[in-house]
Amino acid sequence: MNLFDISLTITEDLPTWPGDPGIKLEKTSQIKEGEMANLTHISTSVHVGTHVDAPDHFLGNGETVEKIPLDLLVGPALVVELSSNQTISADDLRSAGITGKDQRLLLKTRNSRIWAEGLREFQEDFIALDAGAASYLVECGLKVVGVDYLSVAPFTDPEPTHRILLEAGVLIIEGLDLSGIKPGPYRLLCLPLKIGGSDGAPARVLLQGD
Repeated sequence: MNLFDISLTITEDLPTWPGDPGIKLEKTSQIKEGEMANLTHISTSVHVGTHVDAPDHFLGNGETVEKIPLDLLVGPALVVELSSNQTISADDLRSAGITGKDQRLLLKTRNSRIWAEGLREFQEDFIALDAGAASYLVECGLKVVGVDYLSVAPFTDPEPTHRILLEAGVLIIEGLDLSGIKPGPYRLLCLPLKIGGSDGAPARVLLQGD
């Protein structure tokens, strides 16, 4: 079995959501300057790069990231590639054959080219799920949805999609790099950092497959 790392590398030039703190990586101790060890300080949002949204992010319900059931983030997953060049609708998902049999769904779209091409400016026109698509996934009994840009919801209207999914207990993984991944079945391993009281956390996400 092959192991594929679908996490983004956190660097200071990685795009962040407009208005969020940028990424700052500062060497506070360096061996080359005579110190005993190298030490790096990081400052940024918890919703940086590849990350998991906790329900508290949009619901304010106290269901923070350290309370997320990790068994939902580890197990069989399906990568589906969608050709849509606009916001994904319920009809798009139906046409792609997405049903309730797959509890963990990762959506590969043209967003993945952003990472493959190394673009460092935030892209407002990324592909995301509209509220109808979110409702459809809830009806299907989905437990996890992952997307290949920094939000599961459209830039201009982020709240409805998030709320529909999170209120139904659907976990959201954002900022996946699926540029080198072929559609098909895999085993997902997603472990968000255990940050107490946080509405989200960066994660290292792997796929295991043939």
